[in-house]
Amino acid sequence: MDVTELIDRYCAVWSDPDASRRAALLAQVWGEGATYTDPTVHAAGGAELLAHIERVLGKRPGSKVMRTSALDVHHDVVRFAWKAVDAVGNTLRDGIDLVLLSSDGAKIARIVGFFGELQHFPPSPAWEG
Repeated sequence: MDVTELIDRYCAVWSDPDASRRAALLAQVWGEGATYTDPTVHAAGGAELLAHIERVLGKRPGSKVMRTSALDVHHDVVRFAWKAVDAVGNTLRDGIDLVLLSSDGAKIARIVGFFGELQHFPPSPAWEG
């Protein structure tokens, strides 16, 4: 599968209410020993990530995670924006994920997620020429 399909299937894992379908989807995209880290959790392996997703979905039933940007890809690293919406489509949280792909590019090796948008500010005077 291409990298866009890989990332979209990963997002679908966060959106499927059925635990067995989530596990099957994750198996398609999650590499052996892959890890997931965001400000609230570090999950080592697919079982820990599935348990975390189960807890999240338990707090917000019917929610979905949707990719909201194009993929930015280089050197087996992927960056994309996403948002989580509730059952009626209200935004619950948004963020950016950085994904390290396996050496063959076929599966996810690591995800580091950040919540919210980056804060922008004027450049430092040291950067002005």
